[in-house]
Amino acid sequence: MTPPEIIQAYEQYWLEHGHRPPSVYAFAKHIGIAEPEFYAHYGSFSALEKDFWKQSFEDTIQQLRQDETYQRYSAREKLLAFYYLWIQQLRQHRSYILLQKNRLFLPSPQGSQLESLRHAFLDYVQELIQAGMENKEIKKRTLLSDRYKYGFWAQLLFVLKYWIHDESKEFELTDAAIEKAVNLSFDLIGSHTLDQIVDFGKFLLMKKA
Repeated sequence: MTPPEIIQAYEQYWLEHGHRPPSVYAFAKHIGIAEPEFYAHYGSFSALEKDFWKQSFEDTIQQLRQDETYQRYSAREKLLAFYYLWIQQLRQHRSYILLQKNRLFLPSPQGSQLESLRHAFLDYVQELIQAGMENKEIKKRTLLSDRYKYGFWAQLLFVLKYWIHDESKEFELTDAAIEKAVNLSFDLIGSHTLDQIVDFGKFLLMKKA
C-alpha cells in the first residue's frame, strides 16, 4: 500500500468509527496489510495525520504551479488562489476534518497535526514575500520583514478555523473571509499603513515613559 492509500484508509476508518483505531496492529489488520508495512511509511498515527495535511498542501501547490495564469499573478493574487483552491480541496475531506476539529489545534506530545503543513506553508509564503519585495508589492522593513511569514501562518489558521465553522451555502462566507483577510494583510505590509501603526505605538510608549 502506498502512503496516500494508507491515509485514505485511515480517513475512512475515522468516518466509519468516529475515532482512532485502537492500535497500529488492529488498523493494519483492518485494511489487509502487515503491521511492518505501516511502519515502513509512518512511525505512528500522529505522523500519518501530519502527512494528511502536508499532502493537502502539496497537491494544491502542484496544481497551481501547472497553471500558466498563476505564474503571472502578483504575490497577493497567488495567495488568494492558493486559499481558494486549498479550501476547495479540503471540502472533499470535510467530514473527516470535522471529526478532527477538537484535536486539530491542540498541542500534543507528538506535536500538532498541522506541524508539517506549517513548515511547508512557511517556505511557500516566504517565496511570495521575497517576490513581492522585489517588485515593490511588499515593503521591506527592518526587523519586521522576517516576521511577515508568521503573520501569514496565523492567517492560514484563521481561514481554516473559519471554514470549519462556516455553515453558509457553498461556503461563500469563507470565500469572502479569504478575500478580506488577504487584502488587509497585503495592504498592511505593502503600504505606509503598518509604518503609521508602528509610529503610533512608539508614540504611546514614549508618552508612558
